[in-house]
Amino acid sequence: MQATDWRTTVGRGAPKTLRARFTLSAALIVGFVLAVCAGIFYLLLQGALFAEVRAAADGDTDDLEARLGSLPAVTETDDDRFFQIISATGEVTASSMSAPGTALDIADTDEGVILRIPEESADFLVTAEDTDDGQTIIVGRTLEDVQETLSTVGGLLAGMVPLLILIVSVVTWLVVGRALAPVERMRREVDEVTSRNLHRRIDDPGRSDEIGRLARTMNRMLERLEQSQRSQRRFISDASHELKSPLASLRQYAEVARSHPDRISADDLSRAVLDEGGRLERLVAGMLVLARADEQSLEVKAREVDLDDLVLAEGRRLRTSTELDLDATEVGAARVLGDGALLAQMVRNLVDNAAQHARSQVRLRLSATESTAVLAVEDDGLGVPVEDRERVFERFARLDESRTRNSGGSGLGLSIVQEIVSAHHGTVQISDSPLGGVCIEVRIPSSA
Repeated sequence: MQATDWRTTVGRGAPKTLRARFTLSAALIVGFVLAVCAGIFYLLLQGALFAEVRAAADGDTDDLEARLGSLPAVTETDDDRFFQIISATGEVTASSMSAPGTALDIADTDEGVILRIPEESADFLVTAEDTDDGQTIIVGRTLEDVQETLSTVGGLLAGMVPLLILIVSVVTWLVVGRALAPVERMRREVDEVTSRNLHRRIDDPGRSDEIGRLARTMNRMLERLEQSQRSQRRFISDASHELKSPLASLRQYAEVARSHPDRISADDLSRAVLDEGGRLERLVAGMLVLARADEQSLEVKAREVDLDDLVLAEGRRLRTSTELDLDATEVGAARVLGDGALLAQMVRNLVDNAAQHARSQVRLRLSATESTAVLAVEDDGLGVPVEDRERVFERFARLDESRTRNSGGSGLGLSIVQEIVSAHHGTVQISDSPLGGVCIEVRIPSSA
């Protein structure tokens, strides 16, 4: 037999709506408070009424004790009280007409006892007091009025408590329903939002309370979703276009080589395949890094990395592959705690970006403080307008479409740099370079 969690069982029987839960909670709390208050009130009233009857009985006892020697054998009294005077030998020496025919055996007590007298329909509170000469004065007072009062009050309380609980439940149901009506309206509006109408927004009630803040928060969430959807669609469109270009080039070379073998040599064909294949490889690798960053799975295998070795290696590559004038005289020693492969990709993307936009010169600078390593890559190109310096970090962003494609760029380089720097808890920013182009400065916490 499979065991069942008690929380699951309780949860199944619980109200399904917040409105019902608030109403049930209010009813239970108010019912408990009213029941406790009603019980306390009933007990206090009972004690006060009994104390009043007891005080009246004590008054009768004092009066009888003062007239003890002059009392007749039988005295006429009201039906709501009686008395007996019992001698030391246990005989009744004086009594009222309503008293029992036999002597009552009641101990001397301050509280008294409750007795049902024969032929009487109500109980009596009976007290006994011993006198100095050995006699006992027994006095009884009817509890009929007390019991009627308690019965009436008890009935009223038994009827009023459920009525008050019902009133509180109805009021709570209405008030909570009215308070949650905007939330239900917003829920319906959000439920109607799909990927095709993310431009829709929730009606803002213009209030400064929780409802108004919830509406504004949900609108900001929808705005972020819409922006994310636009970015995703643009990314897919740009990625498809970027993948299409090298594939189309490879297809073109292959068709020409098959149809006209004499027009394309094997060296030209292999060079084209290698170039376009390398472009595809770089594009796919960049997209993979960005996808991992989006999924928060860009893992940094932290170890001490000599950043100056990576910078100088890229400088040597640039010297052998281009005719640009490279200045690396300001590259100093800097060690950081990070992922060597990711940092190498970051440095390569920065150097490639500078080489693509430089006219004739690229400068590399690297310095370190006690807590930060600072890498700056400068070029003497056309520069980047201030209003576009944030946009260049967007994926597939191009300020010059034709030039970037012709130079082999995909528009992902600086996006990858930003993601790698963020994964290492660093910062990257663009400023003007003294060379005339741009200066991209990266700051990464050092291992010191």
